Parts: sequence; structure tokens; C-alpha cells
Amino acid sequence: MSRRSPRPWPYHLIYLAEAAWLCRQLRVAGVDHLHAHFGTNAAEVALLARELGGPPYSFTVHGPEEFDAPEFLSLGEKVRRSAFAVAISEYGRSQLCRWSDMSDWDKIKVVRCGLDGQFLDVAGTPPPAAPRLVCVGRLGSQKGQLVLIEAAAQLKRDGVEFKLNLIGDGPMRPAIEAAITKHGLGDRVKLLGWKSNADVAKEIQNSRVLVLPSFAEGLPVVFMESLALERPVITTFIAGTPELVQPGVSGWLVPASNVEQLASAMKEALTIPPERLHEMGKAGGEIVRRNHTAATEAAKLLQLFKQA
Repeated sequence: MSRRSPRPWPYHLIYLAEAAWLCRQLRVAGVDHLHAHFGTNAAEVALLARELGGPPYSFTVHGPEEFDAPEFLSLGEKVRRSAFAVAISEYGRSQLCRWSDMSDWDKIKVVRCGLDGQFLDVAGTPPPAAPRLVCVGRLGSQKGQLVLIEAAAQLKRDGVEFKLNLIGDGPMRPAIEAAITKHGLGDRVKLLGWKSNADVAKEIQNSRVLVLPSFAEGLPVVFMESLALERPVITTFIAGTPELVQPGVSGWLVPASNVEQLASAMKEALTIPPERLHEMGKAGGEIVRRNHTAATEAAKLLQLFKQA
């Protein structure tokens, strides 16, 4: 496990020690199957525990971290030794297949992330006429918020009225604040920091659309939340996103890093009638309820445990 890893071998000895401790705990508890919910260090500990005589294991890969370093993480080896492996989208499954032997492809399954009643049971409301947008996500390089600020600056130059709230925090905050100042957007763009789930839902409902121009993703749950609340999504044509956000149906997809097309989509969302936005939001909500209900997806995972 340490041969290609960027982490030195003593780390992997620590994982081995964790696996030995875990084996004992699993035996005491009578556990007959172990599931890790990430394909990184947790899956390595599960694999080592199995090699030490522990129960069969499985793991879920969310991405994008696992797909940034599949060889370093020995993804193929983790799949080979597992009872089964789970991806959260068809795209994710394709990437696991890419780094696994073809003989192991049948054990790679799709179980999607899902929402519970906190979002699924909320009655839909029409979007506001006011030109408000919201972005929800960690302020990090993979989320593309600096491109979003550039697109906002383009809207300002074009004379488009709008307000944009960014929810979240992270290492890119100083750079984003500097970009807001540079373009004179202080009266239009606000950084709200982290918010509770209830506050996030309220901000989404008070906005016309959710916009998140990511460079890399698995399949963001916040897209499911926005569509469940009947608000369309503007995002980028990457990873598993097109499996949920369908252009002209539930939102807009633009090329990652393309400021002009992002600004164009934002302008359209700000200017089309609220009734059309509501139609798109409802269509997206139907997709979420069909494919991303937590209880349904959990039942799929439970069935895989039983089969294993």
C-alpha cells in the first residue's frame, strides 16, 4: 500500500496498527461486514483489517479526491480485495472501472447520495422576482468561486442588476474578498460564512437559482437540496453533475472556467420569468425524488451488505 503512496511508509504502519485494533473491536462486537465511506485512508484500514483476519469489507468512493490520485491510493487493489465497491454516480463507477481490473467490474455498484424529509418534505415555493443568486460551497480552489466573481463583474459591466450571496468558508476566502474589492462588487456580492441547514434552505428559497461553477466534484448534495426546493442550478459540465442537472430542464451547464458562458447563464436566470424558473425547479425536484431519496438509497446499500 505504501509503494506508490505520497505518504511515507510509517503512515501505513500506523494504518496497520489501527487495523489490528479494529479487528479486535469487530470480533468483540460480532461484526461480519465492514463498510468504509471513503476510498482513501479508511478503505486502506478496512483492507488491512481483512488481511489480518477481519470481516469482508466494502467502501464508497465519492470523489473527486480519490480520482485525483487513484494510483497513489491503490484504488484498483482496494476494489480487488473488497466484497464490493460503491460509486455515487455512473461517472464515479466509470472511474473505478478505469482503475480496476475488468474482472472486478461486476462488483462496482452505484448507490447515490440522498436527501431526507428536511428537504424532500418541504412544500415548493415560487422563486422570487428579485434578482438574487446564491452559491453554497467550501471556499476552495475546486469550487471555482473566483470564476463566479469574474462572471459577476461581467454582469455589472453589462448593466445587469443582481445580488449574490456566497455561503461557506475556506482557504480561498482572502482571494475571493480581494476579487470582490478589485471589481467594486461590495454592494452586490456578500460572503455569509457557514450557515445551518435551515439557513441554507432559506437562502436557496430566497434566490432564483443556485450557482456553483466547480472545477472538480463528485456529485454535490447541495444541488439535490436546491432542486428539491424547486430552484434550478447553474453549474459546470463535469463528473456526475450532468446525471442530475439537465440543461434546459433543471438548470444550466457551462464549461468549467468559462467566464463568458457562466455570465450568460446567470444573466438568463436573472431575466427569464419566475414561472419558467419554477417549471425548471419542479422538474429538478422530480429527478431528485426519483434518484436521490436517502431511504431508497440506504436500502440498496443494505441489500448489498446482505448479498456480501
